[in-house]
Amino acid sequence: MIRVMIADDNEIIRDDIREKLESAGFAVSASLPSGAEAAAAYDPASTDAVLMDIEMESALAGIDAARNILAAYPDAAIIYLTSHDDDTMIITAMATGARDFLVKGCGQDELREHLEAAVAGDAKLDARIRRLIMSEYRRLSMSEQSLLYFIRHLSTLTNTERELIGCFLDGMKIKEIAAKRHVEPVTVKSQVRTLLQKFGLSRTSEIASEIKALGIEHLFRS
Repeated sequence: MIRVMIADDNEIIRDDIREKLESAGFAVSASLPSGAEAAAAYDPASTDAVLMDIEMESALAGIDAARNILAAYPDAAIIYLTSHDDDTMIITAMATGARDFLVKGCGQDELREHLEAAVAGDAKLDARIRRLIMSEYRRLSMSEQSLLYFIRHLSTLTNTERELIGCFLDGMKIKEIAAKRHVEPVTVKSQVRTLLQKFGLSRTSEIASEIKALGIEHLFRS
């Protein structure tokens, strides 16, 4: 029999979840009103899975509790069962290493299937959750690749090119850059062409956008 801990600050909801679980053949190992209590009480010897609300004693109490449990027990089967279903919250929650994410109000059969899958180590993520996770993975992968690409090229930049990038980040135009550096605009245009070739880009705005997206503007500030 699968033993489930419930963590939710609403007693009525806890009782409703308990009823669903027990009628579906699960055992409730603990029913707790806070994330801190859930993290303190969790013991893999008596609990096979945790149904974790997110907003309890604080807005992210469940996420904090999941993070603490998984730090001590990496194999813990934690499923978020919450009313928060916006994309950012889902990504933040799943980044803790939890196995699944469900929205409150799901039916008994759905709850049973997700719990059984999580305990078996084969999470039954909803299609939307899977898409969000894969999208975030691709975004992070692309950011990492872009960062490595820029880092590789940083060592090839001259001081003048670094200064140019700083000007791009400030939104300066060719004539403004030329005036600042006391050179002719044609000289700046030549330097810009060389810089764009190094990065394989066609516009200075693309360089600025990439650097801002990667959060490395400070490398080009004097």
